[in-house]
Amino acid sequence: MQTLPAAAGPVLTAATIGTGLMAGLYLSFDVGVMPALARRDDRTYVTVMRRINEVLDNSALFGLLFVGVFLATGVAAALQSRLGQSDAARWTRTAFVLYGVSIAVTMCVNIPLNRMLARAGAPAASPNFGAVRGRFERPWTAANIARTVACTAALAALGRALVLHHRAAAPRP
Repeated sequence: MQTLPAAAGPVLTAATIGTGLMAGLYLSFDVGVMPALARRDDRTYVTVMRRINEVLDNSALFGLLFVGVFLATGVAAALQSRLGQSDAARWTRTAFVLYGVSIAVTMCVNIPLNRMLARAGAPAASPNFGAVRGRFERPWTAANIARTVACTAALAALGRALVLHHRAAAPRP
């Protein structure tokens, strides 16, 4: 039982940092990447988005972070519950659900759109880049905003859980 208290703080901290990194990645698309691409022609838009998706799809670090945050948050919630820190556990479970929403949006909207873009945007296929972009841009951007909001809310919940965890763990006079 001695390792449980020792692991609870670091796991909660890792989940919080990872969630912050994911929220930051999503936000960078909302405020930088997508607005910059919106100003480009259809061919450039499709080509760049395809390349970005290829890089992320082949990034072991991105995959580890994407899944690892979800797992770490779930483990953190379980550890907080086992320690009897019900308030911290409740906030951590909330973060787990919110991060799960970001995963669901990714799996149900962003990834299918990325796959559609990859198939339709192959240069050898001589695609109509305007039509491809038209089917992709608005729903992908809206879904990304939803991921950003869910992930940022999860980060806030984890921040609250960290405060509560440290208050409960602080020595009493």
